[in-house]
Amino acid sequence: MVGAAMSCPALPEGFDFTDPDLLHSRVPLPEFAELRRVEPVCWVPQPAGLAGFQDEGYWAVTRHADVKFVSTHPELFSSYLNTAIIRFNEHIERDAIDAQRFILLNMDPPEHTRVRQIVQRGFTPRAIRALEERLRNRAHSIVEAARTHTGPFDFVTQVACELPLQAIAELMGVPQEDRDKIFDWSNKMIAYDDPEYAITEEVGAESATEIIAYAMNMAADRKQCPAHDIVTQLVAAEDQGNLNSDEFGFFVLMLAVAGNETTRNAITHGMHAFLTHPEQWELYKRERPSTTAEEIVRWATPVAAFQRTATQDTELGGKLIRKGDRVGLFYASANHDPEVFDEADDFDITRDPNPHLGFGGGGPHYCLGKSLAVLEIDLIFNAVADAMPGLRLVEDPRRLRSAWINGVKELRVSTG
Repeated sequence: MVGAAMSCPALPEGFDFTDPDLLHSRVPLPEFAELRRVEPVCWVPQPAGLAGFQDEGYWAVTRHADVKFVSTHPELFSSYLNTAIIRFNEHIERDAIDAQRFILLNMDPPEHTRVRQIVQRGFTPRAIRALEERLRNRAHSIVEAARTHTGPFDFVTQVACELPLQAIAELMGVPQEDRDKIFDWSNKMIAYDDPEYAITEEVGAESATEIIAYAMNMAADRKQCPAHDIVTQLVAAEDQGNLNSDEFGFFVLMLAVAGNETTRNAITHGMHAFLTHPEQWELYKRERPSTTAEEIVRWATPVAAFQRTATQDTELGGKLIRKGDRVGLFYASANHDPEVFDEADDFDITRDPNPHLGFGGGGPHYCLGKSLAVLEIDLIFNAVADAMPGLRLVEDPRRLRSAWINGVKELRVSTG
């Protein structure tokens, strides 16, 4: 069957999972459930150019097993051809898309393998353990500072965004006084779909350039004066392969978004889940299950979707995927697949096993910073439970308008 000619009958006319207005209001779990049931690989038409690509749409992949299959077969499904970003702004030029191929997320093996082997040095269990005590102290300080608010405050800016930023600053050796700049730049890079930020693509591109320039200066500095930090390991390592200045700049760019946005949103969604499932919050405060962070990531699924592009004609879920077709991996759907998760729509911090795809579907692009993210989530919720056990929700979260990030801009809470 040739999919491109057939739009999916299980969806309303014109329905598109990457429409930024959709994620602005909700995660489309009912539509995902319907597709998993009747058409787990389904063609979603799009006008040419709408997502930045000159094609007619993409395949929505909604089942856990299929998302995993695509993720673990990079020879069939490329990240490089059209990048992993499923929807850009319709005004983007093709060369601006191609420029993103320097980012690890958008590489294929063997180039991806080479760069990843180098950057992995900074994310060994030992490297993360070395950060743990400092990050525990930081988590405690962040929550203590938030606790001083007498009235309602924004959990996103006061709590959730601070630890991921500080962790990346620690990891990279970025001086703490520069962390606000990194935060500001990374926010502007991904907020181009949200009118509240009134960020043009030019501003987003400028912010990306600023981060890359900042990182390249840092790399040059460490080559001159090595220090005990990951930057030195990545750029000044003699004889064991290292990153050139460009590669290092793009790596920091990815970290600023991947390591900051995603963990911040997981923490925010996790807090909201606790405050709307008070029995789980009581259980957490009592027992602190070690399974908590993984369930928060499953529940939040901060990256709703990435994409791949077929390198040859291949079959998936009973559909013929043509060479060059884009394939959308909908992690939020995979993480609610009842074939894999009992009571998938329940928030259950004791869920075990929990083979969610919130860190990607395995394969070469499995999240590099997974152990750091889990550590940060654990540390921040331990600190909140200790210092603000009576935290309560003041109003519903304000969601980010985005094509592929399940983000929260504001979560008003109160300690009183």
